[in-house]
Amino acid sequence: MRAILIFAGAALIERFHWIIYLFGVFLIVTGVRFFFQQEKEAEPEKNPVVRLARRFFPVTSGYEGARYVLQRDGRLLITPLLIALLAVESADLIFALDSIPAIFAITQDPFIVFTSNAFAVLGLRAVYFLLAGSMTRLRYLKYGLAAALVFVGLKMTFSDVLRLPIALSLGIIIVILRAATIFSLAHTPADHVPDAAETAGGAAVEAGEERPEQPSLPHEDRR
Repeated sequence: MRAILIFAGAALIERFHWIIYLFGVFLIVTGVRFFFQQEKEAEPEKNPVVRLARRFFPVTSGYEGARYVLQRDGRLLITPLLIALLAVESADLIFALDSIPAIFAITQDPFIVFTSNAFAVLGLRAVYFLLAGSMTRLRYLKYGLAAALVFVGLKMTFSDVLRLPIALSLGIIIVILRAATIFSLAHTPADHVPDAAETAGGAAVEAGEERPEQPSLPHEDRR
């Protein structure tokens, strides 16, 4: 899905240069909305793709191993595993709608845009638990990301008037994100952060696993 968006966007920019202005305005609007958006719980059941799938296909009451679809009594059924996949992939596509135009502000080479997206997805998966445990302290990072989106949008919108070197653009983005990170760490109590054991334990509980009981130690051994 990202490949389709990337190569379609590159073809549109190459054929219709004014498309880059639309990308810029889109990023500015997205950044402003992100800045004022309130935190709320995710509701996958309200996902339009999930609701559409449930409307056309009956869903089994439970998981069927690693199967996405199965046939029972002459009827085609889908499993909750497919519903989860649709929710995750549609959310990823929504995230790509602002990340891909932002990369086009740095380079319009489809190969670089695609490979940077691929490495970003692979890298984020590896550091997910690190980020999940740190987000309680990085409360102002959201505003830094919003400011970076607005900056990139302005750069694209006024690309014909103001041409910034790539190194300068990346430097400004790094400064924005670094400032947001430092400000977050300076204004959040250190004891507000769950340690690695708590994060891993919470993840295990959410996954339905039992946390191993810690042996009771004498007071001296505990010290």
